[in-house]
Amino acid sequence: MVLDTAVMAYGACTNVPIMLAGYADRSGSDAYNVGLSERRNQAVRSYLVGHGIPGGAISTHAFGEGNPRVPTADGVRELQNRRVEITYGPGSGR
Repeated sequence: MVLDTAVMAYGACTNVPIMLAGYADRSGSDAYNVGLSERRNQAVRSYLVGHGIPGGAISTHAFGEGNPRVPTADGVRELQNRRVEITYGPGSGR
């Protein structure tokens, strides 16, 4: 599972900040998609914390439908745009 790999990667470089960046596709309103991105971040954060990563090391940002992996027209559903990207190290997180 991808999140298990993220937990193992953190174990190899403990005490670094982690940034979770949540995204959504363009099938909902802007406000809904930001909220959805926040909920995705919280689900990933809960998993990481539940597997031993300190909550204080994790920060989040919800981008909604900004920065799509696959550009689409408004209202179009695209699975690749529904994601949480995880970055580690300096410049990530706080």
